Amino acid sequence: MGASGSELKRVRQSRRNNLRNRHYKSMMKTSIKKVMEADKKDAPTFLNQAISTIDRVCGKGIIHKNRASHQISKLTKYINSL
Repeated sequence: MGASGSELKRVRQSRRNNLRNRHYKSMMKTSIKKVMEADKKDAPTFLNQAISTIDRVCGKGIIHKNRASHQISKLTKYINSL
């Protein structure tokens, strides 16, 4: 029994979307890591870049808006504690 055309198309789509989502999530994690490793004077710059990246990833529907706001809140709290 062969797979139907729509089934094969779904597999292609999910693979493509998975690659794209992985790219954006990796980008987001990297920007978060930069904030956590930054020293006190560079941290606010990295924070703005991280917030921008998180918002972009959220806007594309890759992460939930509550997760995005949680991440932003966590980073802001960390920067304020420096």
